[in-house]
Amino acid sequence: MKNSPRSIWILGILFSYIILQFLWWEVLLVKQNGKIINEKQKLLELSSTNAQQLRQDIAELHHRKNMQTVMIVGEGTVFLLLLLFGIYKIKQAHDKELLLNKQQNNFFLSITHELKTPIAATKLQLQTLQKQKLSEQQQQELIHNALLETERLNMLIDNVLLVSRLDTGEFIFKREKTELGPFVQTLLKRYYKQELANGQLRMESQDGLYSEIDVHAFPSVITNLIDNALKYSPGIKEVVLRLHSAEQALQISVSDLGCGISEQDKQRVFERFFRAGNEETRSSKGTGLGLYIVHYIVKQHQGEIKIRNNSPKGSIFEITLHAA
Repeated sequence: MKNSPRSIWILGILFSYIILQFLWWEVLLVKQNGKIINEKQKLLELSSTNAQQLRQDIAELHHRKNMQTVMIVGEGTVFLLLLLFGIYKIKQAHDKELLLNKQQNNFFLSITHELKTPIAATKLQLQTLQKQKLSEQQQQELIHNALLETERLNMLIDNVLLVSRLDTGEFIFKREKTELGPFVQTLLKRYYKQELANGQLRMESQDGLYSEIDVHAFPSVITNLIDNALKYSPGIKEVVLRLHSAEQALQISVSDLGCGISEQDKQRVFERFFRAGNEETRSSKGTGLGLYIVHYIVKQHQGEIKIRNNSPKGSIFEITLHAA
């Protein structure tokens, strides 16, 4: 892709030359047709002795000339439009490939950083345990932090592997009737114990909400939405997960008071590798896979996910599922 600007220029010159040549040949055909008709008219004038018949023959020639000119111009215009449409589709495919290549490069840079950070943090904590004489409380704190980093690394690897399995169709969804309240609460206690304790995350749930979900895949929906909400809340972190019934369905919403998502980016946040373009997002860690996974899994559950603006700021991700 390094030679992309040069290749675009070469293609642009080539297509411009083809179009100009085509237009030139079309003009030549019209002129040649006119010359042929004029020569036929001269032959008629020299050979005909009936003036009335001559006028009819000349009129027929000019009519034929006009018809052939319209045919040449019409067919040429259709061909030119098809050629321009082909050029447009080639340019569109080229731009899409460039964008995908850029997103993949960003992904590899991000994933490298995401992998190195928990590994480096865990290594430092283990080295501290090995070299320093610490109290029991300090040791337990370092072990706890190392386990958190390991869990973070495990979740990241699970996401990458899950995307690979989803793309290849290897992952088979097996749904079963599950009460969502206790299911989600167990997830939060496992992955977000500290955030629950310090008030950065809270859960509001109605009792008796059942839906048919894949208990192995659906945790990725919850964890990715909460991770995004926490990650993109640079100031006050106040993430709320709500479970409630809605007519004959049920809804799961995750709201935050973060930087929010622009209307333009809302159309693309569920694309693979896409990351919103504001500065808060660019400075945050991420691979661009989380929301892609969320969207895919929700669709496989015949559900729907929407993004709304939160008040006074931030975003709300709202999932609607069929009640069981």
